[in-house]
Amino acid sequence: MLTKFERYPLTFGPTPIEKLERLGKLLGDKVEIYAKREDCNSGLAFGGNKLRKLEYIVPDAIALDADTLVTVGGVQSNHTRMVAAVAAKIGMNCLLVQESWVPHEDVVYDRVGNILLSRLMGAEVNMVDEYFDIGISRSWEKAVYEVKARGGRPYPIPAGASVHPNGGLGYVGFAEEVRAQEKQLGFVFDYIVACTVTGSTHAGMLVGFAKDGRQRTVVGIDASATPAQTRAQVLGIAQHTAALIELETEIVEDDVVLLEDYAGPCYGVPSEETKEAIRLCARLEGMITDPVYEGKSMQGMIDLIQKGFFPEGSRVLFAHLGGGPAINGYGYMFRNG
Repeated sequence: MLTKFERYPLTFGPTPIEKLERLGKLLGDKVEIYAKREDCNSGLAFGGNKLRKLEYIVPDAIALDADTLVTVGGVQSNHTRMVAAVAAKIGMNCLLVQESWVPHEDVVYDRVGNILLSRLMGAEVNMVDEYFDIGISRSWEKAVYEVKARGGRPYPIPAGASVHPNGGLGYVGFAEEVRAQEKQLGFVFDYIVACTVTGSTHAGMLVGFAKDGRQRTVVGIDASATPAQTRAQVLGIAQHTAALIELETEIVEDDVVLLEDYAGPCYGVPSEETKEAIRLCARLEGMITDPVYEGKSMQGMIDLIQKGFFPEGSRVLFAHLGGGPAINGYGYMFRNG
């Protein structure tokens, strides 16, 4: 589905799928739980899901002779870390707008984790006091203008690389990759669970799995706490991406399965249940999830299994999208483990 699109390789290749035996056993072996380790997809600054998207965005930046990648995210944004890494890899400058998306209690929140890595990789960091919004940021648009004003050639990348015209392509590729791995495994996954915020990961998966009529097996766990906006953005990106790849199936509103019960108390702040899911996953599987994204989708998957959302005997694939470095910004919260 993606052969006509130019790709700049930033990842190692297909990411591994592993069975989470101990977690499954603790939950009563009602379903088989697997994880696709997108957090292990690259040697670039701990990797993560944003790299799949950026592989289809970088060629355009190079073709336009840009010299500076400009993007936006929260202080502990995984996306901004990945854009900084890509800029270093391809020899471009990088300007990151880091907005105050998350109320936090940790005094070193803005000096550790993702933002530390971005600074280490040479990115210019603008700290801006703006609240969380998955839409287009004024401070990001202003940063693009500032690069132009000082003689640079900026290439703007929106939050999460999501509403970029090619933002959904990477996770169409994810679906194709999973299909190939299913052939090797000898079975098909009944459900794919993924965290959803800015929307292009979920949208790309949805489009990719629509090729064989499985779009509604993609279960998005909302972590934005703005689900109506997120749902609309997923649908818009999915429909645009479907047109881009000339998908024969029409994507409709009901194809977006987005569960709203696990995002609280707000974006970037974990509930007690999220923290327990993070601990459980770490202690049973040695797999690190973060308080912003993967901890919430892990909490959601665990709760759904306990409630019988997935029929007994189902094979569930948890998409681990990365984000481990962000947990360093929550050191006080996890000071006792």
